Amino acid sequence: MPSLYSLDLGLTPYDEAWDLQKRAAAARIRGTLAEDLLILVQHPPVVTLGRGTKPGHLLASAASLESRGIQVRDVERGGDVTIHEPGQLVAYPIIDLKRHRQDLHWYLRQIEEAIMRALTTFGLDTMRVAGLTGVWREDARGQRKLASIGVKARDWVTWHGVALNVENTLATFDHTVPCGIDGVTMSTVVAECTAQSLPVPSFEAVQSAVVRAMGDVFTLPLVPITRAALEPALVEHTA
Repeated sequence: MPSLYSLDLGLTPYDEAWDLQKRAAAARIRGTLAEDLLILVQHPPVVTLGRGTKPGHLLASAASLESRGIQVRDVERGGDVTIHEPGQLVAYPIIDLKRHRQDLHWYLRQIEEAIMRALTTFGLDTMRVAGLTGVWREDARGQRKLASIGVKARDWVTWHGVALNVENTLATFDHTVPCGIDGVTMSTVVAECTAQSLPVPSFEAVQSAVVRAMGDVFTLPLVPITRAALEPALVEHTA
């Protein structure tokens, strides 16, 4: 039966996780990685610039950000500016859409659905916003964005993914126009639960809920895997 491997990397530098994603996607395309893979990670502060990044959406120079300990990376995913920082849950699904549905719009909606299902576990009602990818909340205080999504696919195999603000400070967001949306207000799971007088879940509880929901939306049983067990499938053998 097809399954979904889940790999928890913990706090990992962006470049290391980026390289792993690309190797895993290549292995999935080759077929040496026999199953879909979900990589879970947190990153030190980093700003990533997708292919849709517009001039002016980075509010400080790359050199200035690097001097403050914030990396800046140009990446191959779609979308605009995305921010990662500790306390944010980043999920990178390496999914072969030939086994599911060869439709990137459908895939984006599945990722949104997984995050929305996970957050209902903690009493948070979330929503989509027409024309904008991601997961949001709305009440009398207005709209607030909790999760940002940007993906890349080749031969219908995906990489990059979703960043869900859980307990991060949002400090890195001050240096950008997040997701290229003027006036957007970012929020976190902790802030939203606190505002609604709901029990505040741990980071680990949120991650577990997201992993379960990813398995549900892609109708795949979850199989935890270690980095050591995964590596042999990622090796590209030459004749």
